[in-house]
Amino acid sequence: MTIIPATPAHAADIAQLIMTAMTEECCQYLAGKEHTLDDFYHMMLDLVLMDDSQYSWRNAFVAVDEEATEGNVEYAPVAGAIVGYNGADLHRLRRRFQEEALRQLGMDYSQMDDETEAGEFYLDSLAIYPEYRRRGIARQLLQRASEHAASLNLPAALLVDKGNPNAERLYRSVGFEYCNDAMWGGHEMRHLRCPINK
Repeated sequence: MTIIPATPAHAADIAQLIMTAMTEECCQYLAGKEHTLDDFYHMMLDLVLMDDSQYSWRNAFVAVDEEATEGNVEYAPVAGAIVGYNGADLHRLRRRFQEEALRQLGMDYSQMDDETEAGEFYLDSLAIYPEYRRRGIARQLLQRASEHAASLNLPAALLVDKGNPNAERLYRSVGFEYCNDAMWGGHEMRHLRCPINK
């Protein structure tokens, strides 16, 4: 498995994996009662293909299975993805989500809670396709994203649902530490950060 910066060619996988990270229930809620998960996927794909969206391919690393293509990384299938960005850029980047949700779904998300802040590199979404799970790929993606954050002199940070202890164990095992409690999307969360020197 190789971790590489994403390209536009990975957009369809990144959009699908972001939705996996969000969960089907959350995606349907965001799409609204009048729209389907397929409608939401098409919006997410548009956002991934943009340069200035929080979900942009420019903000992602992908894990590719180069063995499936005899070492040809360019055509290797995607196993997983992680998306992250400078927390200071949240409002500028999220504007695209808000614009597209209003345009494509008729949903107004102009009053969303902030999930990050200046002074951290926020890991927004991490997901692995089911057939590639339990191979350490999530750990590799977290480590690569944390290294990228450190290169920007920022600690990597994320929110983990208090009802997801397995995910929290993984994050703590790669150096993330408890920062504070948070609420986001109606869920009780823990805000974790990975210090730069880890």
